[in-house]
Amino acid sequence: MSPAEAFRHCPRCGQPHPHPGAEPFRCAACEFLFYFNPASAAGAILQGVDGRVLLVRRAKDPHKGKLTIPGGFIDMGEEAEAALRREIREEVGLTITRLDYLCSQPNQYHYQEVTYSVLDLFFFGQAPAQTAVAEPGEVAEICWLSLSEINLEEIAFTSVREALRRFIAARG
Repeated sequence: MSPAEAFRHCPRCGQPHPHPGAEPFRCAACEFLFYFNPASAAGAILQGVDGRVLLVRRAKDPHKGKLTIPGGFIDMGEEAEAALRREIREEVGLTITRLDYLCSQPNQYHYQEVTYSVLDLFFFGQAPAQTAVAEPGEVAEICWLSLSEINLEEIAFTSVREALRRFIAARG
């Protein structure tokens, strides 16, 4: 179910909505208008000094057990780079100073019976050392892979696969 489909009543006046799933949500009774814009997330392709890329194995759904890059959702009022640095510290214990923009990709994030539209912002940077430590509950395993070892079919999200594809094509 999309967030738009979950709006069956107007959140302002409580009137039933005759067209659940319509975007934007428009209430005929009180003229409340709500746009279902995507959530924002950021991810980092981090390379060690030897050129290998830091990938993490997801410890929880969606896509539990699949590989991805460190990253996560951007909080309200937070800059993408600040959110990404926070997520990298939380997930793998690394402090990253420089991040360069790579690309953006639309994504779908299915969680607890709702499919969220997400705009993923991808960056790349240098890992200061290969001393990353997996955060239990978030990361099941840390993997350092050369560009040629990355199997895109094992990557959790289509947006991350596309970002990695672009990164590998530019450097491979």
